Amino acid sequence: MPNIASARKRHRQNLKARAKNRSVKSELKTEIRDVHEMAAAGKLKEAEEEFRVAVAKLDRAAAKRIIHPNRAARLKSRLSAHLKAAKKK
Repeated sequence: MPNIASARKRHRQNLKARAKNRSVKSELKTEIRDVHEMAAAGKLKEAEEEFRVAVAKLDRAAAKRIIHPNRAARLKSRLSAHLKAAKKK
């Protein structure tokens, strides 16, 4: 544990930020999984809606630097390709 007051405060702030970031990352994983499940089940209309929600959340997380912007772009691209492949089937 830190002994200096500013280090104690920084530690508290880091714990709060970590909890918030973990929550956002967990939401992202859930949204991505929902898109995959909907596409696999053949529910393309619902999958497109989930895709839009997932893209918005990915963009928001990247803007806040919770995840790297390139990672957000890569995930969006992969989701889009997955959805497009599901439409072809």
